[in-house]
Amino acid sequence: MAIDVLLGLQWGDEGKGKVVDVFAPHYDVVARFQGGPNAGHTIEFGGKKYVLHLIPSGIFHEHAECLIGNGVVIDPVVLKRELDKLQESGMDVRSRLRVARRANLILPTHKLLDAASEQNMGDKKIGSTLKGIGPTYRDKIGRTGLRVGDIARSNFREMYDEVVESHKAILSQYSLQYDLSQAEKEFFDAVDYLLALKLVDCENYIEEALQAGKTILAEGAQGTMLDIDLGSYPYVTSSNTITAGACTGLGIAPSKIRRVFGIFKAYTTRVGSGPFPTELNDDTGERLRQAGREFGSTTGRPRRTGWLDLVALRYAIRINGVTDLIMTKADVLSVVEQVQVAVAYEVDGKRLEHVPFELDSHIKPVLRTFSSWPAGVEAARKPSDLPAELLKYVLWLEAELKVPITLMSVGPDREQILELHALNL
Repeated sequence: MAIDVLLGLQWGDEGKGKVVDVFAPHYDVVARFQGGPNAGHTIEFGGKKYVLHLIPSGIFHEHAECLIGNGVVIDPVVLKRELDKLQESGMDVRSRLRVARRANLILPTHKLLDAASEQNMGDKKIGSTLKGIGPTYRDKIGRTGLRVGDIARSNFREMYDEVVESHKAILSQYSLQYDLSQAEKEFFDAVDYLLALKLVDCENYIEEALQAGKTILAEGAQGTMLDIDLGSYPYVTSSNTITAGACTGLGIAPSKIRRVFGIFKAYTTRVGSGPFPTELNDDTGERLRQAGREFGSTTGRPRRTGWLDLVALRYAIRINGVTDLIMTKADVLSVVEQVQVAVAYEVDGKRLEHVPFELDSHIKPVLRTFSSWPAGVEAARKPSDLPAELLKYVLWLEAELKVPITLMSVGPDREQILELHALNL
């Protein structure tokens, strides 16, 4: 069997968690392939809201096994807290969770390094979630990191102490005050908890699942424009958020990938610092923020809002090899009288239709205007329930992007998703 990939095409927060939850009944395995607890995948059903940071979003379906892949960086404290919270809600999912031995661990000092670095950058700060993601990936690339498989070693504490001493040497160069005692107690309690879970060699687990005829959905975190190589650098995350990241983050061959589902909002949002050509710093932007509940599920920070950017979206579709598009939050745009879309950029008086090396404040969006649609879209359950203005907008987007918009989400609940083209999972 082949593997399908589902990922975000913007700066994250596109609604991946909800869509994975909707897709999960069609797959035997749901696997996270990158990122860490900086992710916040929100799922709503049965009148309840759940936010997952490390656990794959298919966990609410009892038939599905869920894998945290080797490309993910794991904070044992966050993982334990997440599992405990699910258990308190009556869901003991530990028997269906697998954790890759090759995944790197986030240590308490990684979060301190993150905070110290961000504090030191002042006005040039990246907008980090301060979860220790960047420093952990830095240690991974520097070949000094600790991995999940290391916790089973008899000398794990000595390995830990050696890494922490190197971190303390770096921290001594900053003015940050800290006390590690409580954080380390929580960390080692969580490590013992992690050791009791099902730890696997990720690449072998995936291969055995494929050989057994199982279907696999690879779940991405953050979004394409936050990719460490191809995003709006340096205002990016520390991992490969694109389709290629599924190969390295799970140990799979590119030829095993069948379909790539790319998720985008009907408008655009961004958390933290960095360029944002279509940003709306006005009443319209605030209306979108409030109507779309645009506040970070990980940080709680208000998200920056703006119009849909087709230049960036075409770029994301191309580098990911997207076969199917999924548009979310179409209902939110009913709060504005007119909908605008960036069809190109203008730089120093010249029209540009591709993402340049420097995505900065010199870029002005070239906008096309559409009529909005009436409120009540969230009640739609089939395409014929949608207003003509929205259907016209969708058809125009498909013609511009040359990829079908297979699904459309019109609200936060798992029931509020419409199939515009046959999904055929």
